[in-house]
Amino acid sequence: MKLVEFLNSIIKDDGFLLVDADMNKHLIGQPKKENPITLKILDKTLHNKLVFLPDLYFGEAYTNGSVIIENGTLTEFLDIALRNIGRNETNSFNAAINKIRGTYRFLTNFNLKKKSKSNVAHHYDISEKLYDLFLDEKRQYSCAYFKNETDSLEEAQNNKIEHIIKKLNLKPNQKVLDIGSGWGSLAIEIAKKSQCEILGVTLSENQYKHSVEKVKASGLENQVRFSLTDYRDLNEKFDRIVSVGMFEHVGRKFYNTYFNSVSKLLNEDGVALIHTIGSVNPPRDPHPWITKYIFPGGYTPSLSEVTKPIEKSGLMMSDLEVWRMHYAHTLRHWKERFLGKREQVLEMFDEKFLRMWEFYLAGCEMAFKWGDQVVFQMQLIKKHSAVPNTRDYIYR
Repeated sequence: MKLVEFLNSIIKDDGFLLVDADMNKHLIGQPKKENPITLKILDKTLHNKLVFLPDLYFGEAYTNGSVIIENGTLTEFLDIALRNIGRNETNSFNAAINKIRGTYRFLTNFNLKKKSKSNVAHHYDISEKLYDLFLDEKRQYSCAYFKNETDSLEEAQNNKIEHIIKKLNLKPNQKVLDIGSGWGSLAIEIAKKSQCEILGVTLSENQYKHSVEKVKASGLENQVRFSLTDYRDLNEKFDRIVSVGMFEHVGRKFYNTYFNSVSKLLNEDGVALIHTIGSVNPPRDPHPWITKYIFPGGYTPSLSEVTKPIEKSGLMMSDLEVWRMHYAHTLRHWKERFLGKREQVLEMFDEKFLRMWEFYLAGCEMAFKWGDQVVFQMQLIKKHSAVPNTRDYIYR
């Protein structure tokens, strides 16, 4: 059976029991548990699909219930799978199909202003209540910063905000732009900790409404304003620009546009900080399941894909920090909170949605733990004198 051969060619460390759609049992690898995790396939078409394009079809099968995991959890199964796959492609067929799909998507996917807004709405305007089930109290939907693995999610998200504020090296009365301002927490925290004026822009109507209400409640309307605006439509000048978890939605075709816009909007002695998921591998095509079901239009860049647009824009990179395991820890917290609110999720959606989001959170957790995914924090300037010559100011 090709599927058994394929799985045994990948799984060298640990293993599991496969029960195919004909109820035949196959030992894959060398399971470390006496009662190993069992993967049951209920649809015969998956015998070939999972060899052909596992990156897409396994997520779909888990979502619709045509594969079932017993004697363990989805996370435990993906931990075995991703540990063995690592930063590699699963097989040559998968790589070839992803290349074809990725090329087609590159040629046909244009994150123009209207398309960008609909892509954002697909994920961020689902339901306010959904995000309250698993995010921290500030609704930070981006990688937290774990000074210790034992930090709570709230502590780690506060660490992230503090770290970003220090990197911005703010001065009183400066104008700050937050591109992709989310639910407004970062802009409001910057205002609380500085005497700066902040503009947050977003394409999500839900996030915009929440942010406006939040800034009114905080009494910081004289410092913070939000706008339902595409960053490409701005013409103001800013002393500081920050963007957290938005660059993943820009799209490869628009990297030049993005960094040219940052350069245009940034004062000559200004500082920009771009926080984005990225890949430590060479450029490769986006994950088909994630882009189909979770983040349409999304793409996480390799460093080589952003350095050239930065250089061409007239900006220079003054600091680069790579966060490795932080997002794996963040996703673990989100997943555990999400699954801990199973009944509330089912009241709002259905079992299929719950399984889809479990796969999204668990799969991404393992991609950061074992795969090529990291977070880049890029500090950008125009003049050498814009920031101190050492990093001491960040850690004081």
